[in-house]
Amino acid sequence: MTFHVLIDWDVCQDHGQCVFSAPEVFRLDPDGRLELLAEEPDEALRGRCEEAADVCPVQAIRVEG
Repeated sequence: MTFHVLIDWDVCQDHGQCVFSAPEVFRLDPDGRLELLAEEPDEALRGRCEEAADVCPVQAIRVEG
Protein backbone atom coordinates (compact mmCIF):
# COMPACT_ATOMS: atom_id res chain seq x y z
CA MET A 1 0.00 0.00 0.00
CA THR A 2 1.29 3.43 -0.93
CA PHE A 3 1.28 6.42 1.37
CA HIS A 4 2.20 10.03 0.77
CA VAL A 5 4.18 12.54 2.81
CA LEU A 6 2.94 16.10 2.42
CA ILE A 7 4.58 19.24 3.75
CA ASP A 8 2.79 22.54 4.06
CA TRP A 9 5.68 24.72 2.94
CA ASP A 10 3.84 27.86 4.07
CA VAL A 11 3.84 26.51 7.63
CA CYS A 12 7.24 24.75 7.72
CA GLN A 13 9.91 26.69 9.62
CA ASP A 14 12.83 24.32 8.91
CA HIS A 15 13.24 23.17 12.51
CA GLY A 16 14.48 19.82 11.16
CA GLN A 17 13.03 17.55 13.84
CA CYS A 18 11.66 15.35 11.05
CA VAL A 19 15.19 14.71 9.83
CA PHE A 20 16.00 12.91 13.09
CA SER A 21 12.89 10.74 12.78
CA ALA A 22 13.18 9.84 9.10
CA PRO A 23 16.50 10.85 7.50
CA GLU A 24 15.67 8.68 4.49
CA VAL A 25 12.75 11.00 3.72
CA PHE A 26 13.79 14.45 4.99
CA ARG A 27 17.05 16.39 5.07
CA LEU A 28 18.28 19.92 5.57
CA ASP A 29 20.17 21.44 2.66
CA PRO A 30 23.45 23.35 3.18
CA ASP A 31 21.43 26.54 3.79
CA GLY A 32 19.35 24.86 6.51
CA ARG A 33 16.20 24.56 4.39
CA LEU A 34 14.15 21.39 4.63
CA GLU A 35 14.05 19.08 1.62
CA LEU A 36 11.61 16.24 1.04
CA LEU A 37 13.53 13.34 -0.48
CA ALA A 38 10.57 11.03 -1.12
CA GLU A 39 6.89 11.92 -1.43
CA GLU A 40 6.00 8.21 -1.60
CA PRO A 41 8.50 6.44 0.69
CA ASP A 42 8.71 2.69 1.10
CA GLU A 43 5.97 1.26 3.33
CA ALA A 44 8.67 0.19 5.81
CA LEU A 45 9.22 3.89 6.59
CA ARG A 46 5.58 4.68 7.41
CA GLY A 47 6.11 4.59 11.19
CA ARG A 48 9.12 6.87 10.98
CA CYS A 49 7.21 9.32 8.76
CA GLU A 50 4.28 9.33 11.18
CA GLU A 51 6.73 10.04 14.00
CA ALA A 52 8.21 12.88 11.95
CA ALA A 53 4.74 14.37 11.55
CA ASP A 54 4.10 14.02 15.29
CA VAL A 55 7.34 15.73 16.34
CA CYS A 56 7.02 18.65 13.91
CA PRO A 57 6.68 21.67 16.22
CA VAL A 58 4.46 23.52 13.74
CA GLN A 59 2.56 20.44 12.48
CA ALA A 60 3.55 21.11 8.85
CA ILE A 61 3.80 17.41 7.89
CA ARG A 62 0.95 15.07 6.99
CA VAL A 63 1.04 11.37 6.18
CA GLU A 64 -1.85 10.22 4.00
CA GLY A 65 -2.87 6.86 2.64
